[in-house]
Order: sequence, then C-alpha cells, then structure tokens
Amino acid sequence: MGNNIPVFFIQDAIKFPDLIHAAKPEPDRNFPQAQTAHDNFWDFISLTPESFHMIMWTMSDRAIPRSFRTMEGFGVHTFRLLDAEGKSTFVKFHWKPKQGLQSVVWNEAVKINGADPDFHRRDLWDAINSGDFPEWELGVQLFDDEFADSFDFDVLDSTKIIPEELVPIRVVGRLVLDRVVDNFFAETEQVAFCTQNVPPGIDFSNDPLLQGRNFSYLDTQIKRLGGPNFTHIPINAPKCPMAHFQQDGHMAMRNPKGRVNYEPNSWGATQGGPREDPARGFTSFAEAPDRPKQRVRSESFADHYSQARQFFTSQTPIEQKHIGDALVFELSKVERPDIRSRTVSHLLNIDATLAATVADGLGLALPEPAVAARETITDLEPSDKLSIVKNGPDSFKGRKLGILLSDGADAAIFKALVKALDAEGAVYEVIAPKIAGVTLADGTTVAAKQKIDGGPSVLFDAVAIVVSEQGAALLSIDAAAKDFVTDAFAHCKFIGFTAEAEAIFVKAGIADDLDAGCLPLAAAKEAGDFVTACRSLRHWPRELEVDLDARPSA
Repeated sequence: MGNNIPVFFIQDAIKFPDLIHAAKPEPDRNFPQAQTAHDNFWDFISLTPESFHMIMWTMSDRAIPRSFRTMEGFGVHTFRLLDAEGKSTFVKFHWKPKQGLQSVVWNEAVKINGADPDFHRRDLWDAINSGDFPEWELGVQLFDDEFADSFDFDVLDSTKIIPEELVPIRVVGRLVLDRVVDNFFAETEQVAFCTQNVPPGIDFSNDPLLQGRNFSYLDTQIKRLGGPNFTHIPINAPKCPMAHFQQDGHMAMRNPKGRVNYEPNSWGATQGGPREDPARGFTSFAEAPDRPKQRVRSESFADHYSQARQFFTSQTPIEQKHIGDALVFELSKVERPDIRSRTVSHLLNIDATLAATVADGLGLALPEPAVAARETITDLEPSDKLSIVKNGPDSFKGRKLGILLSDGADAAIFKALVKALDAEGAVYEVIAPKIAGVTLADGTTVAAKQKIDGGPSVLFDAVAIVVSEQGAALLSIDAAAKDFVTDAFAHCKFIGFTAEAEAIFVKAGIADDLDAGCLPLAAAKEAGDFVTACRSLRHWPRELEVDLDARPSA
C-alpha cells in the first residue's frame, strides 16, 4: 500500500464504498467532477469524526504537490517483518524524496491545471529524460509489541501515525526512476497493484483496513483488467520464473505442458510438478489471539482529534493559514449551512483558532463543539517532519526558472543566469512574445520554449524578467505579460528583473509593492545571488500582504 499521505479517512473497510460514493460527483447531476467541494462529501465527513486527521492532511499543502518528484510516500498500514526463526517486528514503510518536499498554492494549482493539464506527467518525463533521475530513500519505522502497548494510540489504526521523533526512520534502500515506459497503456494503464502481494519476510498485521484492502484489491484488478489472468500481462508477470499448478481461466496466456494440474499428486518428482519449500517459502506470523474476535470497532480507535491537532500544530504559520483557506474554500461550495456548521463543530476539537478562522471565512457563528468519544490530547509534541516548509530542498536543483525575454535584452545578464542555473543543477525555459525567440543586445539569437500567451508563470518555480526598454513597452500593454508578473508576485515566487522591467510592473500594478523576494538584476554578477535566493522557493511573507484572508475581519 502506498500513498502520499500516511493516514486514511476511515477505520473500517466496509465504509470504503460510502467514502468513494460521497467523494464522487453527486449522482443526480454528475458534478462537481474531480473535487470534494460539495455537500455529499462534507456531509459524510462531518458525520465521520475519524476522518478529521486525514482532512487536515488533504486540506494542507500536501494535497497540491509541486511534482511527483517532491512527494513523500507512506505505507499507511502497519505491517510485520518476519525473520528466519519466525520472530515478528512491526514495521511502517516510508519513501523520502531526495528532491525535498515542495507544494504549490491553491490559486496556482488551478491555473496550472488550465495551462497544462499534463504538468505533473511532463515534469516527471522531462526530469528522467534529462538525466535528473528522481530518487527516493526507502525507510522503515521498526517497533515491537512493547512499544505498541505503550503508544498513546493503536498502531493498527490507519487514521494514526507514529511520529518520527518517537520511532526514527531507518533508511534501508532507494528507488531511482531512470527510464520512462516504452508504452503507456501496456506498462502503466494495465499495471495491477495488489496489497496481498508480499514476499517472504513481510506479513500483514491485524489492521482491519489493511485486511479489507487485501480482500478487495484482487476483485478490483479482476474487474478492471477483464479476468483472473491479469498476472499474465507482461507488466504484472514475475521477473523470476514461477512454477505452480494454477492454469486455465479467461484470457490465459500460457500453454502449460504435461498431464498434472493439481496437488497433491503421486506422479513423482519428474512429472509431478513443483513442490512448496516449507523452509524458504512464505510463512505467516504465528499469532495467538488474546481476546475474542468480534465485529466491533475497538475502543482503542476512539480518539479522533488528538493527532489531527498534532498535525496542525506541527505546521508553520503559513501552512496553517493554507489549511484554513482550503477549508473555507471547500465549505464555501457546500450549499447547506448545517453541514458547514457541523464541520466547524469538529474543528473546535482540533484547534479553536482554526475553527474561528474557518467560521469567520464562512460568515458563520461558532457552533458548540462536536461530542467527542475521547477528549483531545492537547499536549502532544509537534513533529517537524510533518511540515513541508521545514523539509524543503537545500538548493534550486531540479527546479525550473522561467525567463521572460524580449528583443534587445541584456545578453550578459541572460548568459549569467544560464551559467548560474547550470551550476545549481536547475533548468530554465525562455518565454518570449513570439515562439521563434528573440535577438539579444549583442546580436545573439535565443529560441523560445514558450510564447507568452502559453507560458504563464505558474509553470515555473521562479521567474526572471530580462527585457529591453522597447521590449518592456511592448509587453506592458499585453495582458498575458501582466498576468505573468502579477501571478508570480501573488504566488510568492522569487522574481529577478532588469531595470527596464519596471514599466511592466507599473502597468501590472505591483511596482510599489516589490519586496525582498524581488531582486534587481542590474549586472551579470547578480545572477548568482538571485539563483541562490531561489533556493527558498517562496517568499512567504508576501502572502500576508496580498491575500484578503490574511487580514482580520473588521
């Protein structure tokens, strides 16, 4: 099991269909598509308190990553590791991106989706094909029954995490994406992941949601790929030769030879086919039940708010603001006031300031707190590992600078930017009034990757405006060019600019608002300083000046 969020919405697998139905387009109208900002989803969530830890994650910047390359991965469930003697150790799996964590802001994400719906796929493709191979470290959190018994929460509850400060992650391997697929349909559309596929040495815990996945994912692949023999499709077939008696069925692709297709049989070692190896084959942990097996929700699963609060308090102030903004946005699309109010009643059990912020953003009177099965633990230590801002990259490597050029622009500054980016391991794209490119002041011709109308600043991690006086005059009357700078400014990106760019800033209405994230490029020697500044990725103080939601209500 893998996800970019370490927890899930529900504790009981029987609620999977309800969760998916609630999140899907409303059945009587089939919209809104591909989003949860509607009544059905929040009606379900506000009646399912166990979901609120997941809600904190999905309303955070974690849900709008800058790239697949900057996403953290989690196994979600607790598994077991077994050694040769059958001794068990609990384990949680983690993938840590070597590229660092990074997100985008909501307004930016909306515009990226309109400008380039293939943004994430293109980003991954470009990185791999350029040799900047995305890499993740595989880490494990290992703990025993003694820790599980002493932990504040049930380790089998999929709505909970184990903070890394309590159980540090041990790096045991790595994943490098060093080639792209040969055929997207054959290798990506037909891939069939099943949680029950594990090698000897890994076993399942009694996590009820994991057990539900193990039951349902096989059915999913049979339905999706047309029959039981989806493992015959090359992308799903084992790379090592496998010998067994399973054969026939719909769409079987193998042609077994011989008479025997069953076990046990008495045809002997030569004709009788494969035999299991009790010593090296798969074994499960021999766990003796210590209490009756019942169809009930464990009391140890009853704390729904404490870790949701811990996640929120672990965020930096700007990340907390984004969570509040996201909740206000989503709930503003909910038509029924009672659903909005019911949701805010749960937020009161997480953080009173967050609840007040959301209520204020909705123009809603604060309701009474929702009845909690267990009182929120308010003194859990914040975990720095839960913040994106605190776990970002230490360089601009692998990021992309958008350079808006015009005819007659300073060639030395442009070339210095390119040199600094190469030294950093970053890339750039030239945006120009015409796709054919520009001629710089020294006569150098530079091809453009994007025409200004099709290369908005949302596609880049930072921007530089390197223009001539005549080029600035031309671009300052162009709506797309003005959007280029105003969006970059509103999205808190670092902006490098030559003096001539001021004419564009004036027309765009931001000339008087330039801040420490806007760096003049008066000479070529300043290009390196600008690229170094871009390592911070965003100048977050700006958001408090350009966002109405950052200002308290009158």
